[in-house]
Amino acid sequence: MDRKADIGLIGLAVMGQNLVLNMNDNGYTVAVHNRTTAKMEDFLAGPAKGTSVVGAETLEGLVGMLESPRRVMLMVKAGPVVDSYIEQLIPLLDKGDIVIDGGNSHYPDTERRVKELEKHGLLFIGTGVSGGEEGARTGPSIMPGGASQAWPAVKPIFQAIAARASDGTPCCDWVGDGGAGHYVKMVHNAIEYGDMQLIAEAYQIMHELLGMSHTEMADVFGAWNQGRLESYLIEITSDILRTVDEDGSPLLENILDAAGQKGTGKWTVVDAANLGIPVTLIAEAVFARSLSALKEERVKAAEILGEPKNSSAVLGSGDRDAMLADLEAAVFAAKITSYAQGFMLIREAARENNWTIDFGAVAGMWRGGCIIRSAFLGDITEAYDKNPELQNLLLAPVFATATRDSVPAWRRAVTRAIGAGVPVPALGAALSFFDGYRTQRLPANMLQAQRDYFGAHTYERTDKPRGEYYHTNWTGSGGAVSAGTYNA
Repeated sequence: MDRKADIGLIGLAVMGQNLVLNMNDNGYTVAVHNRTTAKMEDFLAGPAKGTSVVGAETLEGLVGMLESPRRVMLMVKAGPVVDSYIEQLIPLLDKGDIVIDGGNSHYPDTERRVKELEKHGLLFIGTGVSGGEEGARTGPSIMPGGASQAWPAVKPIFQAIAARASDGTPCCDWVGDGGAGHYVKMVHNAIEYGDMQLIAEAYQIMHELLGMSHTEMADVFGAWNQGRLESYLIEITSDILRTVDEDGSPLLENILDAAGQKGTGKWTVVDAANLGIPVTLIAEAVFARSLSALKEERVKAAEILGEPKNSSAVLGSGDRDAMLADLEAAVFAAKITSYAQGFMLIREAARENNWTIDFGAVAGMWRGGCIIRSAFLGDITEAYDKNPELQNLLLAPVFATATRDSVPAWRRAVTRAIGAGVPVPALGAALSFFDGYRTQRLPANMLQAQRDYFGAHTYERTDKPRGEYYHTNWTGSGGAVSAGTYNA
């Protein structure tokens, strides 16, 4: 080749191939390598034919093709495979060279890899890439973090291939040090779980409680996509509902109701529990998938316990219109709550890990290319631009007004669903969180009294300063000894 490649990419599955073609379209020469050489050759002779993409049968060959400082991007399965490639690359690279992990790695692995490569004089970036196959090809949302010294060397490439928001801003910016990029991608995926579950619950309410046809439901989601719920997931839901199987029946009803998951939602819930952040809607979305996976057990339970279906619950057209209006408001308010919980978690993780994260920029990166892209994210960016120290999205005037105004409709929608036996774990959890968040006095005083009664765990008093702890000898025989006070 006449000139050296701008970047190397390892791993030619769908995402890897499409990112390579995207980079080529934007004027960058890419050198590629794949563990299975035949797959690389098929790519070069097929989708990459006629491009400036070049192949390397070995890692040594790949590294030798790259301009200095070398930039090597891994698009391989998260976990040990990433570590294996890093181990093989370290002796081939020079000081200042950059390794980029573009997979869905767990953020502690990225933290560890940044430190390990630093010992060898190398720079490591862990970046979330969202948008699926189409996004990778035409413009994904990219969330890089890691060694900040590496950002200037990858910024032109990443921002060139990223999606653009409506104002032309690239949906890619530096997130923060260490594992910050992969952490934000993890939370992005968890919010995606929440959005998808809210839509699934709305579909079930329309289908079973309102007795709507698939065409009618598609029309509703299509209308919602023209308003404040405009988003990629609402858009594709309308498309899904219009799709028919070979026999002309709705394809959706022939898909088994057992959902899969790849781990990012679970990681988010575990990390939220460790940090003490109540991401209740996201947790319910994760557990809803777990419950769905118990398909055979649920079929048996329906036979023994009876299905919670109220056939008299199907509403007439007048009531249906009112219910749909309530449902739209409920989904919107719950969506706000979900994002509020997600940003609560990112804020606490940033504090815990000493990351400096621009929350408005994070929302900006999600405005295009990614799965959760929506018009609503512009309001989040604006809220943080107006108040970078905003404690919670629910406290921003635009979202405070929207959620307060939605409460009556939100409550009606959840109540009607529960009354008819239609499970709404995400809509219900979001409403309970919202009510709890704005309640000055929760029944946790009873919890503290119980903890002190059986375990002498102490409590604080309403008539004393915070931080002072007291113990009551509830039984008269426990004495004055108390346990140490701590929060796990």
